[in-house]
Amino acid sequence: MVVAAVRRLVFKPARYAVPAKYGKSHTPDAVFLLGLIAILMVADSMFSASNATRHLQQNQPVETLAVFSLPWMLKAAIGAMPLATLWALNVGAYLVHELTFYFLLCYRPFGIQFHVETSLFSVYFAKLERGTLKPVRWGVPDESLDQVKSFGVKTFEDFTWKHMLDFYSCADCGRCADNCPANAVGRPLSPRFITIKARDYAFQHYPVLGKAHNHKPLIGNIYSEDEIWSCTTCGACEEECPLLVEYIDKIVDLRRGMIDDGNVPQSLQKPLKALESRGNPYGKMEKKRGDWAKAIPPGSQPTNAVKLLDGKSGADTLYFVDSITSYDDRMQAIGRATARILECLGKNFGILGATEKDSGHEVRRFGEEMLFMALRDHNTEVIKAAGVQRIVTADPHAYNALKHDYKDVPPVEHIVQVVAREVRDGNVRFNPVEDKDRVYAYHDPCYLGRHNQVYDDPRDVLDSIPGLTRVEMQRSRDRSFCCGGGGLMLFYEPKEDQRMGMLRVRMAAEAGANVIVTACPFCMVNIEDAIKVAGMEGKMSVMDLTELVDRHLVREGTEKTEKLEAATCGG
Repeated sequence: MVVAAVRRLVFKPARYAVPAKYGKSHTPDAVFLLGLIAILMVADSMFSASNATRHLQQNQPVETLAVFSLPWMLKAAIGAMPLATLWALNVGAYLVHELTFYFLLCYRPFGIQFHVETSLFSVYFAKLERGTLKPVRWGVPDESLDQVKSFGVKTFEDFTWKHMLDFYSCADCGRCADNCPANAVGRPLSPRFITIKARDYAFQHYPVLGKAHNHKPLIGNIYSEDEIWSCTTCGACEEECPLLVEYIDKIVDLRRGMIDDGNVPQSLQKPLKALESRGNPYGKMEKKRGDWAKAIPPGSQPTNAVKLLDGKSGADTLYFVDSITSYDDRMQAIGRATARILECLGKNFGILGATEKDSGHEVRRFGEEMLFMALRDHNTEVIKAAGVQRIVTADPHAYNALKHDYKDVPPVEHIVQVVAREVRDGNVRFNPVEDKDRVYAYHDPCYLGRHNQVYDDPRDVLDSIPGLTRVEMQRSRDRSFCCGGGGLMLFYEPKEDQRMGMLRVRMAAEAGANVIVTACPFCMVNIEDAIKVAGMEGKMSVMDLTELVDRHLVREGTEKTEKLEAATCGG
């Protein structure tokens, strides 16, 4: 207890600090509870020591005390005391222990240590499947949502019982905030205080004695708009929490409430309208959605042109491209590389083209549930009409949506999983890297890694390329640092001290890498921009894993010794 108190007061981690804007520190409460526990330990030890000493003096059977334990040391200190004094110590220790014990039981529900009781239930009822979102209303089917009068969370009473249980279960350790990328770059968000402020609100407005003051709007009172919009839904906080407190569901529910009230950030209004009218956030024509495939250079086009699954030309695999890869000029290279890889792996695949709409992944996580449902229902219908047996995508956001948010669609895989399986089966080989000075670091996309646990496959693919030198960044795998592209963050303009991508680029440089490899078009956009802003052009570059695989894949008909780039299925 002494060590814990010193840790809390003297050598305390920075994550224990409470900025003034978030209210008062709970350190006095924590130290008071440590003191109560210390009193319990000392009183119990004194009771045992005085009992043993008294019995020893009376030539009665003596309980054996563990060597170097506190009772053993106290027994040595009081061994020469008279019997009457030992009896007084024995009774006094017993009374002090019982009074402290029952006081602590009564006090705990009103202090931070209440989490000892509630966390057992919070952990037991935590959701088991990552990447999923809480529905708008439990027990209300999608087709009945138009009858729901109010969406999302607007007052404290709108939270579910599980979320309220989370508020009481937080240990206030600060690990979530310490690992939150939004908090690290100075955005007005700390997951820790999303919970702490709600718990303080509950204590204040729902006292044991007195009248409850409820139904107070959360936004504008205990939470700010920027605070809730700053989250990228990366899941770093949930991954780090030792008590499995859930944050993303709460934040998305708060956003649903703001959207329901028409409170939409200015920078998001245009992409949301474009998604509603055109099926993509860029507002571009639907008929141009498949134009990226036409731009495959002559001589490097797959043997069979990319099929358009229009109900006439069949395929067993659907390549779901999604909006950013379809319309962003730089990201279209990921689409072309993916198409060439699928062709060279012998997959009979096609795309939906103009009939495909945005997966709706970011739309849902920004609180626009009805728009998401419209996008999902449309895509589900055209996917079923295509008659495919499986879906492949190169976008982790689309992968997560199709896997967790859609129903009744064929099984979905990320292209990395497909390539890794072919590598393990010995069906593909890679040409060695030519530039030996390049050092590669893999950046784990949040929705491929933390939300879907795909960590080894991309590393296995990288390590199977002969001569490739790979290093790990300090924050990798389940502790990867978000690039800042989650949700609709490519369009939202948050208040921040610096970009998340810039911190990520510096992490790669510190690891000794000069090439960052990722498997997400959103990460590509943000990291590429961060390299420019950080002034590291020429020193650091970024590429998608599909581009790297496409570049080194040994294709049928390629003469490796002559290093020919052209082959029967592209080069």
